[in-house]
Amino acid sequence: MAAENVRTVRSFCRICTSLCGILVDIEAGPDGDTVVDVRGDRDHPRSKGYTCPKGRALAKMHHHPNRLEHPMLRVDGALVPTTWQECLDDLGGRLRRIIDEHGPASVGIFFGSGLGMDATGYRLAQGLHAAIGTPAKFSPMTIDGTAKVLIADLMGGTSALSGRPDYDNTELLLLVGTNPVVSHGHNIAMPNPRGYLRELTARGGLWVVDPRRTETARMATGHLAPRPGTDYAVLAYLVRELLADGADRDFLRHHTQDGAALATAVEPFTVEHTAALTDTDPALLAELLAAVRATGRISVETGTGVTMSATANVTQWLACALAAVTGSLNRPGGTWFHPGYWYQLEGFELPISGPGGTFGPGPSSRPELQSMLDEWPCAALPDEIEAGNIRAVLNLGGSMVTAFPDAGTLTAALRKLDVLATWEIIGNETTALSTHVLATKDQLERPDVSLWDVLMTEVGAQYTPAVLDPVGDRRSSWWVLAELGRRLGHQLADTSGQVTDDAMLAGVTAGARAPMEQLVEQRCIRLGYQVPAPWVDRHIERLGGWRLAPPALVEQLAALDSPAPLVLVPRRQRGKLNSQLDYLGEPTEVHLHPDDAASAGVADNQKVTVSNGNGELAGIAKVDPTIRRGAVAIPHGHAHDANVNRLTSKDTVDILTGMTHYSGVPLSVRPA
Repeated sequence: MAAENVRTVRSFCRICTSLCGILVDIEAGPDGDTVVDVRGDRDHPRSKGYTCPKGRALAKMHHHPNRLEHPMLRVDGALVPTTWQECLDDLGGRLRRIIDEHGPASVGIFFGSGLGMDATGYRLAQGLHAAIGTPAKFSPMTIDGTAKVLIADLMGGTSALSGRPDYDNTELLLLVGTNPVVSHGHNIAMPNPRGYLRELTARGGLWVVDPRRTETARMATGHLAPRPGTDYAVLAYLVRELLADGADRDFLRHHTQDGAALATAVEPFTVEHTAALTDTDPALLAELLAAVRATGRISVETGTGVTMSATANVTQWLACALAAVTGSLNRPGGTWFHPGYWYQLEGFELPISGPGGTFGPGPSSRPELQSMLDEWPCAALPDEIEAGNIRAVLNLGGSMVTAFPDAGTLTAALRKLDVLATWEIIGNETTALSTHVLATKDQLERPDVSLWDVLMTEVGAQYTPAVLDPVGDRRSSWWVLAELGRRLGHQLADTSGQVTDDAMLAGVTAGARAPMEQLVEQRCIRLGYQVPAPWVDRHIERLGGWRLAPPALVEQLAALDSPAPLVLVPRRQRGKLNSQLDYLGEPTEVHLHPDDAASAGVADNQKVTVSNGNGELAGIAKVDPTIRRGAVAIPHGHAHDANVNRLTSKDTVDILTGMTHYSGVPLSVRPA
């Protein structure tokens, strides 16, 4: 039984896009409220009591010793606490002078994940970006997500087609480069992953393609461990063999185009060639093929092991091609497409992009790069600063030093800015470089809704009230953005104190599928999803069918080289997400195969240095027989000497999307 001074508030976690239901126990005391426990909400209709260690750590996040409670301003080289008026007056004045002298493009804006999970903050950030009118917009999309957007655009004629596995009906799920038991997947929002995967394997099959025998692979009915960067070959082999025997001919005839070009592109990928290239057992390849043929429709999902690599575009393309060849696109048991809860895509005719996709001009300092969805690649930021084109950066909730490529070059460039203003809740390497630090409410201090509804496993939405009063002088992100906008001459929202956070939520989510009042009352609205969805079939019919062989991807496939002998692959940790939750204490473990460790003269639990031509990092060796030879698994998001982005280069990018190669990077390991 809870103590008399402890109250429990229902909420949902916004550390990741799974949005699990939580119960937060709060103890009232003479010095303010204390979060004493965070646990799963068994009555939550989606997560049903599940939470991961990251969600249960919200109390530690809220009470972190380095939490930011007041705005800060750099004075004589040091960050000092200040008032909101002084901080915003100084920031607004500097930005006005920069814009007046150098134009709107001199201001870069990074839409970080912190503000991305704050519904009103994100909407006001969009408004401020539009009001300033700068083309220099950056986001995590060009850190780990461009391939999925690109393939939707090139194959489906629009980046709005957000494909999801049909979890409820699939009989065979193929996971490539993703470990949802730890990470909940990459943009697939799988609450209670172990429970779901147990249900799946009880009724069907689960195959995992990953160089490590991950926590998810241990639950699978089959596991392939190809050489890092060769996942595409496994998919090309499956497509080739199914086109010869086992394809859904009716689906291909009525809903696709360019089938002959696809067949030509994958023709080289015989079982012999694929087994040699991937260094996998031909019998396992044949077993996977047999499982696909026997099942028919298939759900395929990739993760950051794919999307952060040099072969991201080709692998994502062939994953979608495999779904098409098996008749699984927009069909039960395969892939369904999210119409949106806030934006209802079925209500209007989607524009159709040309065969080359939808790109725009990129930054002048990097003329070889293009923009996607009106965003510039993150890799371009240091060059834009060095060229004098960007003189101020608004960093909206992003740990840039641990997220952007080429950490050393980026850090040097950030120091040269006239303005680096960071919206944040806990001090980190990026706030230490900032000229202005805007201390905003954390997720327990604000009401919120599930803004990124298209990443959920169904059509629906969630609402939470504020669980706690804000500490110190923290303010809502939307208020800070609107106040800054006012100082730049833009009226984005009423900041007089008459408008509450809840009123702002109602305004930014107007026009949803259900009234805001209903969402506030029910907390979680679930509308399921429709598959097949008529709006998707109508769009594909107007397109002339799914484009199975985009020329740019066919060209990339033909030009791929064999991977280096020893390369970096990403790895998620149970107590860490991107650059969050360092305080949970998970070390930077460098997983490598016993043979690779022996070659490097490295022992288990030994301190090691991992290096290449770009830089080096420090970590602890974990000699791991469950990882294949040639792969070195290191988690992203660690700071200082353990920052994996010391190994990446802003100049080694995908030519189509401008995304840096964060995986498959050649390296060497030696004792520290």
